[in-house]
Amino acid sequence: MTKKFPLFLVCTTLLISLVANAQQKEHLSGFATLSLTYKFNPNWYVYGETQARSIAKFSEIDYYEIKGGGGYTFNKSHQAFIGLGRYASYTEHKISREEFRVWVQYVYSNYISRVKIEQRVRAEKRFFHDPVTDLNVNAERYRYRMNVIVPLNKEKIEAKTLFASAYDEVFFISEEPKPAFSRNRLFGGLGYQVTNSLGVTLGYLWQRDFSVSKNTNTHFLFCGINFTLSHKDHKPSTTIVTPDAD
Repeated sequence: MTKKFPLFLVCTTLLISLVANAQQKEHLSGFATLSLTYKFNPNWYVYGETQARSIAKFSEIDYYEIKGGGGYTFNKSHQAFIGLGRYASYTEHKISREEFRVWVQYVYSNYISRVKIEQRVRAEKRFFHDPVTDLNVNAERYRYRMNVIVPLNKEKIEAKTLFASAYDEVFFISEEPKPAFSRNRLFGGLGYQVTNSLGVTLGYLWQRDFSVSKNTNTHFLFCGINFTLSHKDHKPSTTIVTPDAD
């Protein structure tokens, strides 16, 4: 265990350096999630999440979402999920945009020694409402994410495991005049699996949004807490939480 602390300190120092460098021109935003996974058996599960973000100012929450759905695990490598959610943005403490979303996704995971490489493909149907103009529009979006998860002090992620997680995610949309490649996300963080039922992840998320007029960057400090519960006849297993949002 003691041999792992230097790596932890290096990762923490690198994270602080990245955030400090980002703040020379752009401010810091906040990103927090609380999620629950309930597994009926080794195959079927339901998932729910609530999320809050402070985008314009770190001290003021101006975005939230609540979402959930059900999934099926075919085996340790293949998983499918169907979800829906409500998303809301605020300006000057008034709601400025609402969205209802449904999506389907497929996740393929493989292992290289103890390193887990997770690839996720998601297709979304999005329904927007503007409370000011009362205008309703809808759009489609497609996402691909590669996530790498590495346990640091144990061979696999279980109770009392320190782990590192990093991913890159790209977004593609169908509506004009925005570019088809609309967003890129990079995340790096450290987590601790307290028990088989409770895990915490902290990290830094960089988000690049593309448009015909101006490209923008957003820098988030992320904190996620996840609870995983199982039916009494099903052996508990862990679920790793990473930032997943609009």
